[in-house]
Amino acid sequence: MLLAKNDTVRSFLNELGELSRFTGRFFTQCFRPRYEFAEFLRQCYVIGYNSLPLVGLTGFIMGLVLTMQLRPSMVDYGVESQIPVIVGIAIIREIGPVITALIFAGKIGSSIGAELGSMKVTEQIDAMEVSGTNPFKYLVVTRVLAATFMLPVLILLSDAISLYGSYLGVNIRGVTSFSLFWNQVFDNLSFKDIMPAFYKTFFFGFAVGIIGCFKGYNSKKGTEGVGRSANAAVVVSSIMIFVIDLLAVQIADLLGFN
Repeated sequence: MLLAKNDTVRSFLNELGELSRFTGRFFTQCFRPRYEFAEFLRQCYVIGYNSLPLVGLTGFIMGLVLTMQLRPSMVDYGVESQIPVIVGIAIIREIGPVITALIFAGKIGSSIGAELGSMKVTEQIDAMEVSGTNPFKYLVVTRVLAATFMLPVLILLSDAISLYGSYLGVNIRGVTSFSLFWNQVFDNLSFKDIMPAFYKTFFFGFAVGIIGCFKGYNSKKGTEGVGRSANAAVVVSSIMIFVIDLLAVQIADLLGFN
């Protein structure tokens, strides 16, 4: 039993070290020419634009359901008029970024892991090296940067769609004008609510991109390894999102943003 635990700890530390070296290699390659702008823009389209329908639908349902679930309790306490305020703060500060990042990890993390994993086991990456192309810069750097910059944009759009869903939820059993709803939401938001939530989305995107690329780029054992890479990319990315969120909340609290 003790030996098995030691092997598990050793395996975890080895993988953590390999991920650290992989991340260091990313930052080393990121600032060196040649820059793959065309591939970066293509990945922004694939990762960002193609994820918008799923993210938008999830955000709309999230805002609508949250409002409908909160209403009975708010009515009992006699503060039904404050539903837009509470829902707005909850979505923008925490629920919107985390839920959207988890959806993003499930879609993009698995996609990157499977794509690079299949290229690895079919030796396409080796073929790129032979042909004189830098596969790490072309495949990894572009995808990580695209994930890092596209997730914050998706989260902003998801927050807006969620608040619109909340507006419809408020009007299911009441009447609140469009302008009044949005005035209530934004009048009660401050810099402390928006900026910490926005900053951490870049780290969410970077974590999803780097972990997906790491798992796919180091895939082994043929087609079976591709499935494992895709699955591991989603699981590890989801865990890292919660860890980053915890650290972000603690840092924001220390800096007086909470």
